[in-house]
Amino acid sequence: MPPSEIHPTDRLHGLDALRATALLLGVVLHASMAYFPVTIWIVPDTDNSPVASAIFFAIHLFRMTSFFLIAGLFAHMMLGRRGTLGFIRDRLIRIAGPLAAFWTPVLAAIIAGLVWMAAIRNGGTIPTDGPPPPPLTVGTFPLTHLWFLYVLLILYAAMLVMRAPFAMADRDGRWGRFVDRVTGALIGPWTPALMAAPLALAFWLAPNWTPFFGIPTPDTGLVPNPVALTAFGSAFGLGFLLDRRRDLLARIERLWPVFTVVALGVGAAALVMVGGPVPDLAPVTDPNLKAPLAAVVALAVFASTFAALSLALRFASGYSAVRRYLADASYWIYIVHLPLVMVGQILVINETWPWFVKLGAVIGGTLAVSLLSYELLVRHTFVGRWLNGRRVPWRHPPEPALSPAE
Repeated sequence: MPPSEIHPTDRLHGLDALRATALLLGVVLHASMAYFPVTIWIVPDTDNSPVASAIFFAIHLFRMTSFFLIAGLFAHMMLGRRGTLGFIRDRLIRIAGPLAAFWTPVLAAIIAGLVWMAAIRNGGTIPTDGPPPPPLTVGTFPLTHLWFLYVLLILYAAMLVMRAPFAMADRDGRWGRFVDRVTGALIGPWTPALMAAPLALAFWLAPNWTPFFGIPTPDTGLVPNPVALTAFGSAFGLGFLLDRRRDLLARIERLWPVFTVVALGVGAAALVMVGGPVPDLAPVTDPNLKAPLAAVVALAVFASTFAALSLALRFASGYSAVRRYLADASYWIYIVHLPLVMVGQILVINETWPWFVKLGAVIGGTLAVSLLSYELLVRHTFVGRWLNGRRVPWRHPPEPALSPAE
C-alpha cells in the first residue's frame, strides 16, 4: 500500500517536498550554467563539460511546471479555507510583497556581480567604454529569477476572473460535478500527452524557439511569452482542479513506474533530438524539424513533471523534520540565491579544480550562506511570518509553515 494511504495526513508532505525541490533545484540549475561547453552565462568558466548542460536540461524540463501545478492545487485549497478576500490579501502580502521588496536589492546585487566579472575580464579595472543599459520598458523590464512571483500573480488574477462566473452559476453543484468528472477523465497514463498537446502547439508557433531551452523563461518583460503562459497556466489549472479531486492524487501515485519510465525515455529522446548536451543556441526554423521537436519536448516536459509528482507522492508523503525545514527555507533560498551563485562562480573561476568540484563548491557555498541567513535572520523573525505565514519562536517546536504557493 502506498505510504500516503498508510499515513493519511491533512498536510500534503509529498507536494511540499516537490515544491521545495523545484525551488532548491534553481540553485543547481543556475550554478551549472557556468560550466556549459558553450558560453550562455554571465560568468562562464573555462572548466566545463557537456554533463553540466545535460544536468541543466533535465532540471529545466520539469522544475517550474511542477511548481505551478502545485501552486494551482494550493490556490484552490486556500480559496476554500480563506475565501476570495482572504486569498487576495494573503497573496498580496506573501507574493506581491516579497516581489516588490526584494526585486531592487536582488537586481543591484546581480549588477554588482556583472561589474565584478567585467573588471576581471578587463584586467582588474572596471571598463568605462561599455554600452549603456537598455531603456526600462514593458518589454525590457528585468524581472530576474523573481519572475515566478510575477507569473504567479498573473495566474491568480486569471483564476479569480475565470472562476467567478462558474461559481455564480454552480448554485446546485451540478457544474462542479461535471468539472470533477472531466478532471477524473484527464488523469491516467495518458495525462502527459494530453497536457503536452497545447504546449507543443505553442512551441511550434513560437517564432524564435530554441529547443534545448524548452520553455523560454519569462524573466524579461512584463508580458510573459505565450509558451510560458501556456505551460505554466495549464499546469496551474490542472493543479487547481486536482484539489477538488484529492482522490486522484492516489491514482497519480500508483502510476509512478509508468510516468518514470516514459519520462526517462522521452527525456532522453528529447535531449538527442535537440542536438545532445552541447546546446545549439540557434532557433529552429525548418518546419519539418520543428513539429516533431515541439511534440517530443512538450511530452518530455509533462512526462517528467508527472514522474516527479508521482515519485514525490509515493516516496515523500510521510513527515520528515529535515524535509519540513528545507520546505520552509526554500522560498527564502530561492529569493537570495542568484547573486550568491554568481559570487561563488566568480570566486572559483581561476581555480584549477575540475568543473564538478567547482560546481559542488558553488552549490554548497550558496546553500550554506542561504540556510544560515534563513535561520538567523528569517525563520524566527517577522520576515519568517511574512514569507512563510508564521514566525517560529526560538527553542520552541515549530508548527508547519505555509509554502509560498499556499
